[in-house]
Amino acid sequence: MGAKYTKRSEDYSKWYNELIERADLAEHSDVRGCMVIKPYGYAIWEKIKEVLDAKFKETGHDNAYFPLFIPKSYLSKEAEHVEGFAKECAVVTHYRLKNSDNGEVVVDPEAKLEEELIVRPTSETIIWNSFKSWVQSYRDLPLKINQWANVVRWEMRTRLFLRTAEFLWQEGHTAHATKQEAIEEAEQMLHIYADVLEQYMAIPVVRGLKTASERFAGAEETYCIEALMQDGKALQAGTSHFLGQNFAKAFDVKFADKDGALEHVWATSWGVSTRLIGGLLMTHSDDEGLVLPPKLAPIQVAIVPIYKNEDQLNAISEKVAILKKNLSEKGISVKFDDDDNRRPGWKFAEYEAKGVPVRVAIGPRDLENEKAEVARRDTKEKEIVDWSTVDQYIVDLLDEIQENLLTKASDFTQENTTEVNSYDEFKKVLEEKGGFISAHWDGSEETEQKIKEETKATIRCIPLNRKQEAGNCVYSGNPSEGRVLFAKAY
Repeated sequence: MGAKYTKRSEDYSKWYNELIERADLAEHSDVRGCMVIKPYGYAIWEKIKEVLDAKFKETGHDNAYFPLFIPKSYLSKEAEHVEGFAKECAVVTHYRLKNSDNGEVVVDPEAKLEEELIVRPTSETIIWNSFKSWVQSYRDLPLKINQWANVVRWEMRTRLFLRTAEFLWQEGHTAHATKQEAIEEAEQMLHIYADVLEQYMAIPVVRGLKTASERFAGAEETYCIEALMQDGKALQAGTSHFLGQNFAKAFDVKFADKDGALEHVWATSWGVSTRLIGGLLMTHSDDEGLVLPPKLAPIQVAIVPIYKNEDQLNAISEKVAILKKNLSEKGISVKFDDDDNRRPGWKFAEYEAKGVPVRVAIGPRDLENEKAEVARRDTKEKEIVDWSTVDQYIVDLLDEIQENLLTKASDFTQENTTEVNSYDEFKKVLEEKGGFISAHWDGSEETEQKIKEETKATIRCIPLNRKQEAGNCVYSGNPSEGRVLFAKAY
């Protein structure tokens, strides 16, 4: 492929941007802060979407769709919510264009909307306005809705997949008869996200709670999963919120219980976005390009024939057709690349850059010897395999690669999680090593802010599985109930 690319160790940010370009995943659009997701990038998103959608349906959620535009008055019904999103809102003020005298297209000043519309930054308000008529009695509960959509949060500093003004996501919104049921829902969805990241994306995560200052606007509790990237920065990979009765009260959503008494429902919302693709790239990839876990790879096996003439290609193609059929029947996606315009070396580099988990090369001599060369993307190891066992070998290898990627990423997270007991130690580790820092915190927002101002590290989460141990805050020296995880983050 010829071009010289930046090494991950030289400039992580540049490496990441080049990775996306090399693998042909996405590009910046002419619309400021927005991206074009190209077919290969979108195919990865479709895989993630497919897995999540099945999990949502298994747990009793139904998909629906709500408007992109939200009347401005809806946002002002929940004060905390509007305050949290006010600075990121795109606002529609007019509904018509016209040609000016000098032939330019201009906004028609006569076509001003009576009430401005907000392009959805998130859909709680418009969904809860509908829930008002959907919920009458306890028989209508629980109401469990999910929406696959795009949202707009006006970002000035953008980065493909990680932070763009418009992005794709899913958002779940549920209503329940009791507080306990809503909390259980919020927790259940968090664990679904964590399981999908670990089992499918091979990304180990820490499950935890956000501090009060980091909570979702309008939530009583925010659960989150945090992952550690290869540069030692944390990525918030998904959130699930217990909303209490805040939105039910704001939009007057009540139900008649079994005794006929009217009660406000209890709510949750939860979501993950195309940011997961950014997390996937940064967790596994290397200097040669993308490394994809088999369960999410659009192409799991690429077969490259090596031949000098048409007869050789025909003989190889005949043999490969059987292998492709056998693998396809096992649900494995295979690409047989017999494109005449590209040399095998170019194809090898291309599939390496695109992170295809397994590559098979087969030439006339392999055909004669009933063998094939099988290369794995994660470790770059190659093996000459008997043709009679090659399909089973590939099936087992894909499982092995999936497992290896999770083990490698888990080991990295473990090695880069450091317990500290003083502020000097905290700053030293942050500066020299990075990663997650496990430290005592006194629970005050003041301390949290001071640490953030002085070091740019934030409290990523209060781990759900942390052991209760009394100690002293690394910053203030005040009593602490337990350790929390700090890190610099995306």
